Amino acid sequence: MCGIVGIYLKSKKYESSLGNMLSNMLINMGSRGPDSAGFAIYKEDEEENFKYSLCLNGYDFEKFKKEIVNKITISNIEKNSDHVIMKSKSQPSDVIEILNKNFKEISIVGYGKSIEIFKQVGEPKDVVKKFNLGNFSGTHAIGHTRMATESAITTDGSHPYSTGEDECLVHNGSLSNHNNLRRKLKKNGINFNSENDTEVAAGYISNNLSNKETLKDTLKKCLKDLDGFYTFITGTRKGFAVLRDEIACKPAVIAETDDYVAIASEFQAMAHLPNVNNANIFEPEPGVVYSWGN
Repeated sequence: MCGIVGIYLKSKKYESSLGNMLSNMLINMGSRGPDSAGFAIYKEDEEENFKYSLCLNGYDFEKFKKEIVNKITISNIEKNSDHVIMKSKSQPSDVIEILNKNFKEISIVGYGKSIEIFKQVGEPKDVVKKFNLGNFSGTHAIGHTRMATESAITTDGSHPYSTGEDECLVHNGSLSNHNNLRRKLKKNGINFNSENDTEVAAGYISNNLSNKETLKDTLKKCLKDLDGFYTFITGTRKGFAVLRDEIACKPAVIAETDDYVAIASEFQAMAHLPNVNNANIFEPEPGVVYSWGN
């Protein structure tokens, strides 16, 4: 059992409050996932830079700063707890190769023009506080609270998972064929940092999107190719999409107003949101893709 949450803003009215809104949603999902938590925030696109979300995993930040500037042209680098947001005009393939080759201890959590990802072991209320999520602004965001089932309680085992540019996924459920899929996706050049089934689902989506499929078509294919029970929220630069498997035993509820769309495993996560009492509240249908912004 895990908790998933997401907010897509239809207007700029609540952009400065996005982090605070998501914070309360994650904290209220703490009972569904006390082992770890994480979130992805999407902001306005960087015009020239790519952003890299990195987890230091104990690597000294000052040492990293001194070393990385000798290998890559850095536009900006900021530390937030044990995570780093690094900006560079260099091509992602070059930056990722340098990071993997020279800084094996450091995890690349995600990258893109707009996405920033933070995740850590601990109760959601502590993770939210650790990264000061309440102070974040942005256009849309997704988050996850984890109760570990089939893999270890580690940062690498926490959601969201990102396996493509400005792409990420959070998941409540379990997949039974993830080992076979992982082997197939590795042959297609998809890299994995954990044994978690959700990372395989993220890789499956990224692999299909790289072949020019639409997000909606890719998620529809999940119903055929991914065995198990799941509710997905997948984030992209433009918005997010939601899918429940055709049995739909994993709960989800959506609240939509003129200003935002919110999704959570339980309504209690959304009870604090502005004007939620006047929202159109519904449960997503099994096997149907719901998408906003894409």
